[in-house]
Amino acid sequence: MDSLTQIVLGAACGEAVLGKKIGNKALLFGAIGGTIPDLDVLVGRWIFNNEIDIMAFHRGFMHSILFSVIAAFVFGWLIFKLYNSGKRKDSTTQKNWMWLFFWCLFTHPILDCFTPYGTQLFAPFSNYRVAINNISVVDPLYTIPFLICMIVLMFFNRKTTRRHLWLKLGVGISSVYMAFTLVNKVYINSVYKASLVEAGINYNRFQTQPSILNNVLWYGVAETDSSYQVGFYSLFDASNRVELWNELPKNHDLAPNSNGDIKTLAWFSNGYYNLIKNEGDTLRYNDLRYPSFDEKNPNNAVFSFTIKKEGERWNALPFDGKPPSSENLNYFWNRIKGH
Repeated sequence: MDSLTQIVLGAACGEAVLGKKIGNKALLFGAIGGTIPDLDVLVGRWIFNNEIDIMAFHRGFMHSILFSVIAAFVFGWLIFKLYNSGKRKDSTTQKNWMWLFFWCLFTHPILDCFTPYGTQLFAPFSNYRVAINNISVVDPLYTIPFLICMIVLMFFNRKTTRRHLWLKLGVGISSVYMAFTLVNKVYINSVYKASLVEAGINYNRFQTQPSILNNVLWYGVAETDSSYQVGFYSLFDASNRVELWNELPKNHDLAPNSNGDIKTLAWFSNGYYNLIKNEGDTLRYNDLRYPSFDEKNPNNAVFSFTIKKEGERWNALPFDGKPPSSENLNYFWNRIKGH
């Protein structure tokens, strides 16, 4: 999920492990620990010079279970050596710090698994991307109550029961909301499945995920032999069916996935992508797991970029996207409301 949410979750893990011993410093170290996996964005740029490789590296090994274990030992040992001195001598143990970093590092990719982006939880043994698709990458209803609880507990003494109560409240509220999104996901899948049957769409597979910032407006993409069918459904829609489907061409022949870079892009999007011919020798790659809020052009995916052949390899050009127009934002808001 987004960086703020991972900081809050990491802080909660730090509080749970070491809050009674070191107070608010546990929140700080937990927040740092919860941020570490996302540093793969920077590490990827140090290792690779191809944008497709850099994109594929994110949520890879540094988001795996193995990394959580190894890094917990490394950071736990290092921070204990730095912290265990002066007045703080023997106030904590090396085991305390290893547990703190393990839970911060482990819960980060577990939380990411619930989003559509996908997480290589079992790297380097498998590049399978775990993606349950029940919550948006950014969802204020998950993050804000959790954040408020973490802020409130900071004002209580580290040994008081009230502080622990606010910790449990923050974890509890966020967990209940996550459970709601999972139940909602099951219902939404049933809606899309019935809608595809009623519309007479012969699909091979389909996927659903919530749109950004909410769990009310959902988006589904169904793959057929020659195209994709995409459509929105809001919990506030009058009908319990997807009323409008838009057909998008695959155009996979424009760049066959026999090429390693195109194969990576196909793997990255779980096969839900299409290609659009641009001017010159470039193509636009659309990751169709992320919807278009352009009512006039449903082929204009939110997550898209230009790719260009450089020798035997394809590379992604710098992102030149524009912020959504007021018209697109109005369409998004009206669809949430069921209009």
